[in-house]
Amino acid sequence: MNTLFPIFVKIENLQTLVVGGGYVGLEKLTALLSNAPAASVTLVAPDIRIEITELAEQHPGVTLITDRYKAEYLTGKDLVIVGTNDKAVNRQVQADCKTRRILVNVADTPDLCDFYLSSVVKKGDLKVAISTNGKSPTFAKRFREVLEEILPDSLQETLDNLTAIRNKLKGDFQEKLERLNEITKVLK
Repeated sequence: MNTLFPIFVKIENLQTLVVGGGYVGLEKLTALLSNAPAASVTLVAPDIRIEITELAEQHPGVTLITDRYKAEYLTGKDLVIVGTNDKAVNRQVQADCKTRRILVNVADTPDLCDFYLSSVVKKGDLKVAISTNGKSPTFAKRFREVLEEILPDSLQETLDNLTAIRNKLKGDFQEKLERLNEITKVLK
């Protein structure tokens, strides 16, 4: 049974650390910045891919540190994503995060994760997160592709119209909810 509690985090209000400067680090940094371009992210690794350096140049909130991981890099961090090819480093980061009560994700190691990074469908203001409880990120990616294809690009217009309607509705919460439910029934 999937007991994950899905939430959407305002990542631009958090201090995030990415450990790893290879392909996985690039993938995680790209995911963070594509969802929140102004995110404050520190990436630490002894070797950092050129693509990461180029991405950091486009985002002033990104700080790159060319160094091996040290626990001191956790100071002031709210969230940590680990993506190195060194299992000992990955385990050490996870243990250090646990000690400090910092949420951590260790790529491709579900047992060491406090949270998983979902596959995300974006259509304007609509975001749909997909999780397989860490079982198959590949399936989540394929399902995302299917949803992206079938959801119309005009969804933003629909969301904007519903916001305008909601803002004009009178009455208490229950009355507004009932009216919005009636209006959105056509989406079934």
